[in-house]
Amino acid sequence: MRLDQILPEAPGALDRGVQISGLAYDNRLVRPGTLFFCVPGFTRDGHDFAPDAVRRGAAALVVEHPLGLGIPEVVVTSVRGAMGPAAAAFYGDPTAVLATVGVTGTNGKTTTAFLVRALLEAGGRRTGLLGTVKSVIGGVEHEVQRTTPEAIDLQRTFREMLDRGDEACAMEVSSHALELRRADAIHFAAAVFTNLTQDHLDFHSTMEDYFAAKRWLFVGHRPQVTVLNADDRYGARLAAELPAAITFAVNGDADYRAAGVTTGLAGSSFTVHTPDGALELRSPLCGEFNVYNVLGALAAARALGVPAPTCQAAIATAGQVPGRFQTVDEGQPFAVLVDYAHTPDSLENVLRAARGLTEGRVLVVFGCGGDRDRGKRPLMGEIGRRLADRAYVTSDNPRSEDPEAIISQILHGSGPDVVHDADRRTAIALAITDARAGDVVVIAGKGHEQGQEFADGGKIPFDDVTVAREVLRAAAVDARAR
Repeated sequence: MRLDQILPEAPGALDRGVQISGLAYDNRLVRPGTLFFCVPGFTRDGHDFAPDAVRRGAAALVVEHPLGLGIPEVVVTSVRGAMGPAAAAFYGDPTAVLATVGVTGTNGKTTTAFLVRALLEAGGRRTGLLGTVKSVIGGVEHEVQRTTPEAIDLQRTFREMLDRGDEACAMEVSSHALELRRADAIHFAAAVFTNLTQDHLDFHSTMEDYFAAKRWLFVGHRPQVTVLNADDRYGARLAAELPAAITFAVNGDADYRAAGVTTGLAGSSFTVHTPDGALELRSPLCGEFNVYNVLGALAAARALGVPAPTCQAAIATAGQVPGRFQTVDEGQPFAVLVDYAHTPDSLENVLRAARGLTEGRVLVVFGCGGDRDRGKRPLMGEIGRRLADRAYVTSDNPRSEDPEAIISQILHGSGPDVVHDADRRTAIALAITDARAGDVVVIAGKGHEQGQEFADGGKIPFDDVTVAREVLRAAAVDARAR
């Protein structure tokens, strides 16, 4: 493809015919014929790697200031801003055909995206998935590195989905991706807003900045269908701004409103009042927060033409998402649940849901990630202490921070007398050992993650579900030995 077909800002006549065979923002991936995007980063500037890209055969550069390296340069105001439209053009604008549903919010993105995919597939459209837990392209699962990939990777993936027979895609859209313009040039058939609570204030300066990033999915990208949580105050703000939006709620009035909610370890049942009448739903997902996820997915799927009876049947069989209120059952007389809850709001939701599942005690194991929003640490400590009968504060992903220092900040909210141990395996074992028949043990914070992150990018294998199973099996062996 010619350079000027990818970027209309391409320089004069001599450069218009430059042929481009690939796109890259990482100089190590440059091959002869590549268009290299010099992306300014937080710690490194892609302009500094342009000479290496040229040595590797780059055919042209996209820059924010001239470099004079002897090959065509397209000077733009924002390299990041240019990357999305350029990638869409290079890969044939795949989301103009691929019905793409974006899900954004602080909590519930993963489960809602999984549900949207299940409903669209039930309606006869093979659907890809892009999210935190995994991606699915042409029916084949892949591991993921980040919730929303860079623009070049996204557009290439959309192209691959189409080429492998996918007709739609359900994807999580993070605030980072929106702020950094990774989602630019995506045509959204629908966009769902789950909620907005404190998180990522290490990246967004204020909650208003955080909201502004999320808002852009709806007012900047202008999806064909907008679906909003009207019970969330930020969702309500969006609904006031976008009167054509479809709303959902449990406690207030909305286009899709749940009533008569009952929930337990076996799942949830409720009636949904919709524009087409009442619909009785049964879901294997438990907890009121999952009712919201079901409502958001249902509203999006119905707007995209999936019949109500088809949605009803699919919701009844759409199972657990890895690390999202996931049960760990080794025959023990108490419940063990693993959840990704790593924000104050999500931890509160999970603990309230756990309380509704038992007449026994609620025990919670949790920590907070390092190099992330520090303001939420005492808040989560207070929530753990207030809503659980016993809290076990431990390490999450400490990254470059001292795990003990993070725990100390959590203890400012919980009080110093809660159980705390920086060794996550030990903390999980303590909670499970302390559990009695009828209790619920919640292991929060890491969910589906398969490792713990330490300084300098170091990572050790660690899976909360696996560790919980190992502890439960060891306890069963000890009990038999006694």
